[in-house]
Formats: sequence, C-alpha cells, structure tokens
Amino acid sequence: MTHNIYLYILVMALVSYAIRVLPLVLLRRQIQNRFLQSFLYYVPYVTLAVMTFPAILEATQSPISGALALIVGIVAAWFGASLFKVAVSCCAVVFVAELLMGLLG
Repeated sequence: MTHNIYLYILVMALVSYAIRVLPLVLLRRQIQNRFLQSFLYYVPYVTLAVMTFPAILEATQSPISGALALIVGIVAAWFGASLFKVAVSCCAVVFVAELLMGLLG
C-alpha cells in the first residue's frame, strides 16, 4: 500500500510539472491564431466559475438561498455595483432567505 502512495505522488508531480513546462517548451513564438488566443484568454475565468458555482449553492443551508444570492449578485454586478456591494447584497439575501425559510418551515 505504501508503495502505491509514492507512485501516486510521483505521477501527480510529473503531470503538474508537464502542464507547466510543456507550454514553455513547445510555444516559443507568440500565438497568432485568434480563436486560440480567445480560448486561452477565457480559460482562467471559466475555471474560476466552474469551481465557484457549486460552492455558491452548497455553502448555505438551502440551495434556494444560494441560488437567490447568485441571481442578486449577477444583477448587481451587471448594473455596475462594486465587489463590496455585490458581496454585501448576496450575504443579505442569504440571511433573509434562510431566516424566512426557518420561520416558514
């Protein structure tokens, strides 16, 4: 069993190293393809969204309050609210929604 753990750690290290080194070795020139440039530009945002979205729904006692906060946050950000205002409004929505659900349920 111990031998397998070391093998797993070695494979993870090699994969992590390869992901970071291969682009440096293979891509020496600036990327000219507009589609690839656009794709690489949005990868960090998509990755962050994919990691954040499930946490928004599961961080509260009820997924409904998380979904309401997500909707309010999107609307507030769409209309130009600062990050602080978006965060405060989302927290307030979760607080009120869970308070109401506790009183009703």
